[in-house]
Amino acid sequence: MNSHMHHVHIFASDIDESIRFYKEFFYGRIVLDAELAGARNVFMRVGTGRIHFYDQAPKNPGRGSIHHFGIQTDDIDKVVDQMKSKGVSLQKEITDLGFWKYIMVPAPDDVLIELFQVDKTQIPEAYLDYFE
Repeated sequence: MNSHMHHVHIFASDIDESIRFYKEFFYGRIVLDAELAGARNVFMRVGTGRIHFYDQAPKNPGRGSIHHFGIQTDDIDKVVDQMKSKGVSLQKEITDLGFWKYIMVPAPDDVLIELFQVDKTQIPEAYLDYFE
């Protein structure tokens, strides 16, 4: 049996702002925008993953029981520079662990994203499958 994470579901207090954020910084592509279960639902592809936005303000603002979700990039410096130039406030600079660089990024509705880049030529062999 094969399993994979299909999507992260996010309640959006301003669905258009959320869509703009993920399109602008992570090249999200809308694959479905429809009225489902009485509200606008938008599915967006971000690389091989998906985000499902539900046009309803969060019942419990903040991250709740989810700490963050990860978005992998091949040019973390470029994405971070773009975010800074557009006014995104970051708490600290990129952490560089040699084979893995990361930064925690705030997104709309107090969602926290771990933006990361992996150098597969330096990663310990035991971790290779995790980043494929």
